[in-house]
Amino acid sequence: MQNIRQCVKYLALCGKSVVNKTDIIPNAAKVTNFIPTCSLHLSSAICNKGAIKHEAPTGFLRYNETIFPPQKPGEERRPAYVCHMKANIKYSIKNMWYIACFVRGMSVDEAVKQLSFIPKKGAAIAKEVILEAQRLAVEEHNVEYKSNLWVAESFATKGVVIKGIRRHARMRIGTIHYRHCHYFVRLEEGPPPKHYYLPHPKSGEELLEDWLKMMHTRKVVNSL
Repeated sequence: MQNIRQCVKYLALCGKSVVNKTDIIPNAAKVTNFIPTCSLHLSSAICNKGAIKHEAPTGFLRYNETIFPPQKPGEERRPAYVCHMKANIKYSIKNMWYIACFVRGMSVDEAVKQLSFIPKKGAAIAKEVILEAQRLAVEEHNVEYKSNLWVAESFATKGVVIKGIRRHARMRIGTIHYRHCHYFVRLEEGPPPKHYYLPHPKSGEELLEDWLKMMHTRKVVNSL
């Protein structure tokens, strides 16, 4: 193909016009269905035919299929919940970890509101997953009020890592990694807890009592 282009440019400089490709290639009429292809692929993701299909983890979504026994009269009502996820996100797991920890223990409305003001790619992804989980809770899990939900679990795990080649100086090559991550979220019905992480932070009075107790029990070493 490159030689044909050079011949066309040469004939154009000489003042000749090329009517068809048979002027350059005598047997070009016999060539049919010519499709230029490249046999060099730097990674398996570039080749469509031989691409590896990376399956998403399905163990977390099986919690939606759990069937609980009937509750006894007078027993505390079991809150409804819904599990949702998004697999193989082209985003760093380290950056997604901060977003996942940020929304834990928040109500759905508060989490969506806070994520709307974070200018990060992971915040937009987490917001999308939470809204999808909220919709599934109302449509498939019999949650009456969509605002009566809070983020019970939110975490990210490592996804597929695709290796590629990067060209370096002096005819050397280096390895480049295209990293992905999975994001999981579980919404639970009811109001969010006051303290998500246990033990909860102590108040000023409790800290003062602990300090007084420590001072009363102190002892001078090697004394009478």
